[in-house]
Amino acid sequence: MAKTGTASLTIAEMREFASFTAAEQRYIRRSLDIGLGRGDAFKLWARDAGENAAIRSQYVVYQDIKALRAMIPAATGLDSIESFIGKLVRVTAFDLAQERIESFSAFRFLYERLLGADARPWLPSAFCAASALPQITPGWRKILLQSLSEAAATAPGWSDRAPSFYPEYIAREAA
Repeated sequence: MAKTGTASLTIAEMREFASFTAAEQRYIRRSLDIGLGRGDAFKLWARDAGENAAIRSQYVVYQDIKALRAMIPAATGLDSIESFIGKLVRVTAFDLAQERIESFSAFRFLYERLLGADARPWLPSAFCAASALPQITPGWRKILLQSLSEAAATAPGWSDRAPSFYPEYIAREAA
């Protein structure tokens, strides 16, 4: 029975990923390759000099991901919030400023995989803080902030189940 439950949760994660726009899906896969060190993102994802530069910048910003995983504070304590949330908002602001992540759901999906399930309680506040920064254009800020549902913003608790579906690059075969 446990395998059936895990399989259905994985399918739910796959369905959620499929609901994202093509740009969100591409950015999530690329970000996971960079953040989890899954391969050469330049080879897989750079289609032109602009993307090459964006990937280089993302590698630099994502250097904080490993440290963030290790410093996730307890949800009930106030210890170490400042250093954790400051770094998390900086990395989040970078991702949101790329204008590829269009919703809190896509952001949450990505960051649950980058940081792990323990980061879930911190994601709505990081998303709101980064979305409200002046680096995010006003029109994009509106789209982002309106995507955060009341249920996500006021959730009384968060699952501690680790994500099981990690989307990867899919090569197109030449015809």
